[in-house]
Amino acid sequence: MELKATRYEVKDGIAVVTLARPKRRNAWTGRMHTEYRWILDQADHDPAVRVIVVTGDPEGQAFCAGADLGALEGHSEKGRYDPGTAEDIAMPGYGVDPAFDATFAYHFGIAKPVIAAINGAAAGVGLVLAAFADLRFAVRGAKFTAAHGRFNFPAEFGLSWILPRIVGLTHANDILLSSRVFTAEEAMAMGFLNRLLPADELMDAVMAYARNLADGVSPGSARETKRQIYRDLHRDAASAVMEAESLLESMIKQPDYKEGVKAWTEKRKANWTG
Repeated sequence: MELKATRYEVKDGIAVVTLARPKRRNAWTGRMHTEYRWILDQADHDPAVRVIVVTGDPEGQAFCAGADLGALEGHSEKGRYDPGTAEDIAMPGYGVDPAFDATFAYHFGIAKPVIAAINGAAAGVGLVLAAFADLRFAVRGAKFTAAHGRFNFPAEFGLSWILPRIVGLTHANDILLSSRVFTAEEAMAMGFLNRLLPADELMDAVMAYARNLADGVSPGSARETKRQIYRDLHRDAASAVMEAESLLESMIKQPDYKEGVKAWTEKRKANWTG
């Protein structure tokens, strides 16, 4: 696929996806969503990729400023919502669990950890994208907003499900009912962010963290642990324990278990097979 609204590169096991519409503050369009899903599908099926990082083009001075104004105007003119995507759009993460088979929820079905490197404003769908990432690093002073209230929209793309699970009901109600702008510092205090950093340190910190994941965690463990986390959000504790026991019995028979033990005892980097 020709990439016009995004960039994609893979280096040393880390895939970096850049939302790249800097003149529009990396605003989201159907084209960007199409490319983004295609990239995720490529990364998910690439055995060389261990971790996925998503960020915004720094020249856009935003992570993603939400839906493009042209798209918003288009919805108004048509009198209906138009996602701007074709029926043959890529389906990354689909087929793992029916609970993950929906827009943005597909992140939960992707086998690799996804880190959002939030290098500026994250509004509307930009906040959604950050929320559905597995980990969130942000620059100090970045601004966030759900934004939907000012357009007579509902809470978008499952924010009403994911935010209470990240920040708790009290903070989620504040974010979603008011559609107010809140800062990265507030987001950190709420528990939305894993780390808050100066702008000139963000990508170095994200890439170092991604490198530790890629080198120190077997691909099989990362995949199954991620699926456990999101499946267990909506099932009982006993089912989670039994699933964990079943996975342990099967995964201990895999080559990466022996390799992990050997690498640990020999104090060297493991050579994972995935």
